[in-house]
This record gives sequence, structure tokens and C-alpha cells, in this order.
Amino acid sequence: MIELEVMKLDKIGIGYSRTCECKENHISCIDAKEWLKAQLGVWQFNYEGRDIRDKKQHPATFPIAIPSRFIELLTHKGELVLDPFVGSGTTLVAARDLDRNAIGFDLSEEYVNLSNERVAQLKFFTESNQIAILDDARNIDNYIDEETVSLIVTSPPYANLLNRKRKNKSRRGDMRNNDQYGKVEQYSQDPRDLGTMPEDEYSTAMAEIFSVILSLLKKRGHCIVNVPDMWWKNQRITLHISVIEALRSVGYELRNIIIWDRTNIVNRVGIFGWPNNYITMGVTFEYLLDFWRP
Repeated sequence: MIELEVMKLDKIGIGYSRTCECKENHISCIDAKEWLKAQLGVWQFNYEGRDIRDKKQHPATFPIAIPSRFIELLTHKGELVLDPFVGSGTTLVAARDLDRNAIGFDLSEEYVNLSNERVAQLKFFTESNQIAILDDARNIDNYIDEETVSLIVTSPPYANLLNRKRKNKSRRGDMRNNDQYGKVEQYSQDPRDLGTMPEDEYSTAMAEIFSVILSLLKKRGHCIVNVPDMWWKNQRITLHISVIEALRSVGYELRNIIIWDRTNIVNRVGIFGWPNNYITMGVTFEYLLDFWRP
């Protein structure tokens, strides 16, 4: 791994203005054909070679294609994208590909180094900058000026639902007893980490963090949150509802709910509940919640 200095600065000088020649009233650079595709409420994505799939590197990644789709749909070249839970840096990679500036934050020095390394490995020329910063998302307003962020794209921790030994119930046959079985696939054990919190504390913390971020977002700037629901002790934990309630409580408006249909990337799904307890498996879909600042 390339050793990169972890950045922790008081203010970040980074671009946030359009560098394209689009009309002023256009929300992004895409054409009508691509706009039409994005209006469908169920989306599928594929992983590519640059995506991180190894849970030893990060327990919960999403494909580059997800932030790429939203960055193209909701921003112009040169504008600023924010990921308050940057993890493995996927949002930064997508922003680099599309010539957008981007900032990500994480509590883990390991993840910040990984994110900056991934961006540094991208060789093509661009005038945009992408950077991961080691700090708590509650402190983001120390780094970014008000109304400079055009888009937030993030996949936050799933409360404490990964903070338990993995049983691999979503897998079938010999795929269940893999090298993840019995391990705790958690982001960290830092008490500030949303991944250590029960659902009620998680919702409160999400509201606190996103209330700080709201003033940084441009008016009518969008905020995309990727989150699944999960099963815990035979109960459905509705994280997407917790996130919706938390963000609404601090001033965000929910605009769209998009279903990420994962059936094209899920193989040999485990048989839940048969023959007497019908359960739909969370591994086959997730939510892409689209808010904006009114």
C-alpha cells in the first residue's frame, strides 16, 4: 500500500464552481436520453475491476457505478461532492472519473489512507481535486464553506447491525462456511462510530450530523443516502425509515426513493424462513434515498 499522509486541516481550499458550458438552469450536464433512464424507480448496477469487494478491506462497499450515476445526474463538472462517511473512497473515485471536486471524511485512518491511495492511482489529467480527511463527520463545517456543496452521496454505517458475528444466512451451501463466517465485520469500535449504536441512538446521531451538513449544501442541492433494511432476531430493522425521519427532522425534504435491485449480483441466495415464516431477503435490494435542501 502506498503510504500517504493523512490530511487533517482547518479549511480546505477546493473548487466548487462549474467548469462546463451548460445552460444556467440545467441541473447537470446529461442529455434528455440519460435523464429519461434515471426517472425509472428501480436501478441495477454492475461492479467493475476497480471496485473493492474484499470485506477484509472494508465491510460494506458499494459499486463505483452508484455515485457515478448520481454525480452525472445532479452536478456539473467542477462542482463539489461530499461524502461524510467516505469508507473505501468509492465516491471520490467516481468524482475523479467525472471531473468533479470531492471531499470525504472518516474516523478511520486506515480508510482515509485507502481512499487517498485509490485516487492517487488514477492517472488521467483533470483539474479537479478529491481528498479524504481524517475527522468526525460532526466537524465537517470546520472544513467547508456554506452553500458550496452541490451533492452529497454516501453509504453510512448500518447502526450496530454489522457489530455481531456473521452467520452468512444469506448464502447457500458451501458458500455459507467461508472466511467471513463467525467474524465481526464492523467498521471500528470507536464509540463515535455510528456502527456501534443501537437504532434509536443511530437516528439521533444521523440527525445531528446532517444538521451540521445542511448549511453547506446549496439550496436545492441533493443528498443521496444508500441504506438497507436488515433482519435482527426475527424482526425487520427499518433503517431506511430511521434515516428518512432523522433527515426530515433537521430540514431535508425527501424527493425520491429509488430501489437498488441487486438480484443481478447475488448468487445462490440462502433459503430464509421456509416452510413456515415468509421473509424477503435484504441482500436482494437496498434503498437509495434522495433528499434535497429546500
